[in-house]
Amino acid sequence: MKQKTNIFVIVRLMIGVFFVISGGYKLLSPYGNFLYVVQSYDLLPLFLEGAAAAVVPWVEYLVGMFVVLGLWLKPSFQGLRLLLVVFILTVSQAILRDLPLEECGCFGDLFSIPLRDVLLMDTALLLLASLLIKNIEKTKILSLDSFFEKK
Repeated sequence: MKQKTNIFVIVRLMIGVFFVISGGYKLLSPYGNFLYVVQSYDLLPLFLEGAAAAVVPWVEYLVGMFVVLGLWLKPSFQGLRLLLVVFILTVSQAILRDLPLEECGCFGDLFSIPLRDVLLMDTALLLLASLLIKNIEKTKILSLDSFFEKK
């Protein structure tokens, strides 16, 4: 039976690709670049900054890949939502503290996005991810989850 693509699948793929690009670019860039971004938010203790700079790009990339492939979609979107909440809180505290950041550093030198725009973007992504979880059956079309469920 042929399944037709719907808006939920398109949004799922767009969100997944977004995080694959964001995490992948950080992984391919020198470690020190993202470490500098993490340090510029002046949020974590020194001993955690290095760990965050090493782990966050991998989490972004892997969760993005799981979303694109449609593998373990519900937990993948829950992880994505947690990541977005952390990003929203991090950017919000930087804005409230009036830190001298002109852009988020989310995409290295690939894109430059002002903090307030990042806050809006991350909030929209959080809402979209929540909508996709609420409509998980429609989101699973053309996914590995739906392929494995048939077996």
